[in-house]
Amino acid sequence: MRYLSAEDIKRVLTMRDAIEEDKKALKLYSEGKADIPLRTNLSVEGYGQGLYMPGSTSGNEPTLGLKIVAVYPDNPKLGLPSVPATMITQDAKTGIVNAILDGTYLTQLRTGAVQGAATDLLAKEDAKTALLIGTGGQALTQLEAMLTVRDLNLVYIFDRNREKADDFCKKAQKEFVDKFDSKFVAVDDPNEVVAKVDIITSVTTAKSATFDGELVQPGTHINGVGAYTPDMCEIPVSALKKADKIIFDTLDGVLAEAGDIIQPLEKALIKKTDFDGELGQLVNKSIKGRKSDSDITIFKTVGTAVLDIIVADKIVKQASLQNIGTILN
Repeated sequence: MRYLSAEDIKRVLTMRDAIEEDKKALKLYSEGKADIPLRTNLSVEGYGQGLYMPGSTSGNEPTLGLKIVAVYPDNPKLGLPSVPATMITQDAKTGIVNAILDGTYLTQLRTGAVQGAATDLLAKEDAKTALLIGTGGQALTQLEAMLTVRDLNLVYIFDRNREKADDFCKKAQKEFVDKFDSKFVAVDDPNEVVAKVDIITSVTTAKSATFDGELVQPGTHINGVGAYTPDMCEIPVSALKKADKIIFDTLDGVLAEAGDIIQPLEKALIKKTDFDGELGQLVNKSIKGRKSDSDITIFKTVGTAVLDIIVADKIVKQASLQNIGTILN
């Protein structure tokens, strides 16, 4: 059995690799070749919750695995992460557990990559400017994914706490100085720049829209990444109404969990016929994406275990080939 830390994972899989693996994962899902049960939520009264996300895929290279995520709000008082995660992979042909991975970084990587996959398939080819809303734990890989698929000159960064936005810009500049020639600029209000950018990515736990959809210009691509419960909402209804194409990571997942889609549906502000399908269908070309540079496109993701399983499987195979990680006897 192999243990792979966040640093081990970074050594064997690039963001570009992860984006391609996410495309593969969602293609399998949309083709009915993935078995992804609803996650099991177990509460420990007075302490927190454990979330268990199993899944498998079929085909020439079957995969099998389980991600364990815990939500323990008081952990930081003990010097521990509030949302620790661990990924367990199994050899799908024997059932033997073959690896344990840092699930926190895996989640950041595959979530950034799924947005990167959508941006790659839906944003204008010549996109040069972007806006990132939110600077939490997911933000750096979200930024890296956008930079990986589009040659961006300028990315505006917004956080409700301006100091956090400034610090994030410095961190991003240091992290990507040798990889990308992009400039990062913090803003006090996202609506100052919504009309100026080609791509908007929102990754927050907000319960109301994070920008003004009326300001969105033709040609803009929007990624809604952070809202993953029915009471959360990032994408404004006005943007949904203006969109020429609305694509989900998984229809079942988004319609069950994404407040920015569920809430306007319940109020009859939008209807299910406004939705165009899943990203996996776009990958396998059973549906079409952007038709012109003036289209407004929207991608909504709530996450799915098939992303964890496929990306983790690739990581484990690469680590084995390169003899990276710690062997547990």
